[in-house]
Amino acid sequence: MAEAQEGPGRRGKRAGPGAEEPAEAETERAGRRRRRSFQPAAEPRGTTVLHDTVSARPQPLPARHFDTRTTEPVSFFLSSLEELLAWQPDSNDDFNVSAVPLAKRQPSLRSKRPRTLVCHDMRGGYLEDRFIQGSATRNPYVFYHWRYIDIFVYFSHHTVTIPPVCWTNAAHRNGVPVLGTFITEWTDGEKLCEAFLAGGEEAYHAVSEQLARIAQHYRFDGWLVNVENTLSAAAVRNLPPFLRHLTAQVHSAVPGGLVIWYDSVLQNGALRWQNELNEENRVFFDACDGLFTNYNWKEEHLERTRGLAGPRHTDVYVGVDVFARGDVIGGGFDTDKSLRLIRQHDLSAAIFAPGWVYEHLGAENFLHNENKFWGLLAEYLPTHSICTLPLATSFSLGMGTSRFLAGKEEEAGPWYDLSAQEIQPLYLEREGRLSTSCCLQDAWRGGSSLRLQGTISPGEERVAIRLFSLQMPAPPKLFLTLLYKLEGPHADEVAVALELTTWDSGTCHEGNVTSLPAEPNGRHHPRFLPAPPPSLAKLLAACDRGSHGWTSRCYELDLQDCSLRDLSLLVSRHQPSPQETPFTCLLGEVRVLDAASVAASPPQVQSLTASQLWWQEGPEKEQLSLSVTLRWTFPPGQAGCFRVLSQGARCRQGQTPVQLLGLAHACLYRAVGLVVPRPAAGQSCRLELLVEPVLRDKLPVDPDRWGRLVLVYSEPAHGTS
Repeated sequence: MAEAQEGPGRRGKRAGPGAEEPAEAETERAGRRRRRSFQPAAEPRGTTVLHDTVSARPQPLPARHFDTRTTEPVSFFLSSLEELLAWQPDSNDDFNVSAVPLAKRQPSLRSKRPRTLVCHDMRGGYLEDRFIQGSATRNPYVFYHWRYIDIFVYFSHHTVTIPPVCWTNAAHRNGVPVLGTFITEWTDGEKLCEAFLAGGEEAYHAVSEQLARIAQHYRFDGWLVNVENTLSAAAVRNLPPFLRHLTAQVHSAVPGGLVIWYDSVLQNGALRWQNELNEENRVFFDACDGLFTNYNWKEEHLERTRGLAGPRHTDVYVGVDVFARGDVIGGGFDTDKSLRLIRQHDLSAAIFAPGWVYEHLGAENFLHNENKFWGLLAEYLPTHSICTLPLATSFSLGMGTSRFLAGKEEEAGPWYDLSAQEIQPLYLEREGRLSTSCCLQDAWRGGSSLRLQGTISPGEERVAIRLFSLQMPAPPKLFLTLLYKLEGPHADEVAVALELTTWDSGTCHEGNVTSLPAEPNGRHHPRFLPAPPPSLAKLLAACDRGSHGWTSRCYELDLQDCSLRDLSLLVSRHQPSPQETPFTCLLGEVRVLDAASVAASPPQVQSLTASQLWWQEGPEKEQLSLSVTLRWTFPPGQAGCFRVLSQGARCRQGQTPVQLLGLAHACLYRAVGLVVPRPAAGQSCRLELLVEPVLRDKLPVDPDRWGRLVLVYSEPAHGTS
């Protein structure tokens, strides 16, 4: 990595992925062309200034971690026992480490409520989702019904499936733990198992310790173990102790970690799927956190499983193949038939390959079909509550046909980046009365907004649409913000507002009101703030105005000794009517903020550095292409993401417009293929890169707290590279 200094007037050595060269010659040349070079002494304090000489060095980045054509960072898997045992943490795979902690939610996995596991298996895995910084994919597959599930498994047929970090980020942001897959299959699987299970405990301890280290390093939450090959007597004898040791290692390394066993081999080593928990496979269930059964079960299998599992009945995840392969109940849009039986026996469910909606029905109407699929299951999928503030979301699915910022299209064209998916709401459907869906055509921020369509029935004044279930103590003062847009011919006939409900309590009351709410659960309608208090004027500057057709509203609410229950959107008529009133409302952003945390000054991006520079020719004769890795520091847990921007490259004084390069979801980003002007002989050019933190509460951060790096680059003395 190049030597770079913060502050005005500091110079660094040449940066690049190859061996560093002395900077003396460059410094001498810089002195000769001082009048034509950019002098870093003029840079704002805190700016990192870096000097580099253009050189056609070969791209040296490892193919496991970077795309060999572009040097974009990619997610990866391990294909053999040898690769697993040889794995070591490597700074090159920092891009694969999730920086999104697992959000707290209720009920937790420790509760005895039946759970829902989703096992994602699509076309071998590692498709567009392998590109860590996203891709320009049109109509991609996304999952967003996180409120309805408990565990997400990323499945592939590679020996060690490390979940692509974008899935871990999206799931964790919504409170869902993510498991990778350790699988052995066919003849090669027999040989692999023989190699580490048939010997002594040292061999299988090494495997379990590596698997736990990998989960800990990449910050996902455990493993699905799937042995789909016969085992020798020696190997199967060591399988339960291997599972026990792996489970203990994962529990120790990963808070809340899980190991789940797939119903495959029996205690005698034969490969024979049981479709239930029974005495032939119970020894493996007893050695770990749960059993994922095969899919060809009938109701009598559920009855026997329920009886044998005893108090651990919710640790049995009954497999449901959405593709309905084999002799199964349900599948496709009839998957609810499977769920109904599973829940009747108080068991958990494992929904395998829900990507059927995308693969079988096609990409064009995917979002509509996806909502239909999960809507049919909603009756059997208990929802989860958010437990921490701030709650701030613009509902983006992590994809779009454009990128929006402040209600305006910032960048046209398709994009896909699951790490950019924001906190997702409940997707409620009431036949003919209400639908909740994604709108890709218009958004406040990101790629989509939330479209709420419904009707207010004759004689009713309003309808409340539940967005989020909450379960947390209310701070003394809350600020709530809402950005919305009413559409359609009846837009002038309705008004919208936020409603917050609290759990019934003998002590909960609003503000200085001492009487209890008349309803069993208090319904609080926050006070509208036409303009924020002076101390918050800068932070909440948009409260009294919208832009690009969006309406902005801010509210405050004082509560004492209350516990938050639900956040809903209230749609009400202006005038009573004997007829039903249809409405369409786009939600661009919703925030629930603890007023005490809003006043805090945001931290500053620090220690911004550049490394792994790669210069290429073109695309035009007078241009170069640059790829570079940026790293910086920022307090953990405070940023939802970072916007990486370019102020442009120029070889003369002047200003160029700011351009979005992409989003970073950790404190590093690889800018790929930046087109910059080629400096003339004896001339230096300047590229300015910015890192803007986007806080979890989405309050603005002044540019003087952004990271700023200036790269001053020049051709070698002998001419072109």
